[in-house]
Amino acid sequence: MPLTPLHIGEAFKPAPQFRSYLYASLGLAIAVFVLPWFVPLVALSPAPIALAVTLPVVGAFVFVVYWIPLYYESIVYRLTVTEITWQRGVWFRQTGIVPYNRITNVDISQGPLMRYFAFSAVKVQTAGYSAQAQAEIVLTGIEDPKDVQEKIMNFVRTVGPVAVDGGAEQPPALPAAGEIVEELRAIRQLLESRQER
Repeated sequence: MPLTPLHIGEAFKPAPQFRSYLYASLGLAIAVFVLPWFVPLVALSPAPIALAVTLPVVGAFVFVVYWIPLYYESIVYRLTVTEITWQRGVWFRQTGIVPYNRITNVDISQGPLMRYFAFSAVKVQTAGYSAQAQAEIVLTGIEDPKDVQEKIMNFVRTVGPVAVDGGAEQPPALPAAGEIVEELRAIRQLLESRQER
């Protein structure tokens, strides 16, 4: 299946197989974390206890199965000429904007399950997040991550960092040489007056 080309300024969504990935992740989580204790508990417990345990577990499963397509539909990304925007969330909406002049790194990651479903995650880090393990934005469900990475990095190279292009956050101006000398003299006088005491 040919990849849909990414157009600057147009909203785009994760690949359709991202939804299948979420279902597969749910199935794996149930197989690893729920079934090992759930099956013996239900099999060895009296009927009222088994029913009391089964109803919440099945209810949680049905809720997540219902939630996955809603969550998928809520995710929207957009690359503009100045920034990356994103939004997601079913009940609690999250939105974010990252200007290109703040981006320091763009990485691509792909786990085994992502590889099976043929998509990747593009992790965008900014100056404030570079020292942390998490990224500022994770664009997940990307079928052609190298194209997205290259488009972002082309804008980053064009725009340059905030300090270069005269953005809102300029580095503080260095004091003049005369001010530094005067400050050092004041410190020296203070130290000498303390030694005399």
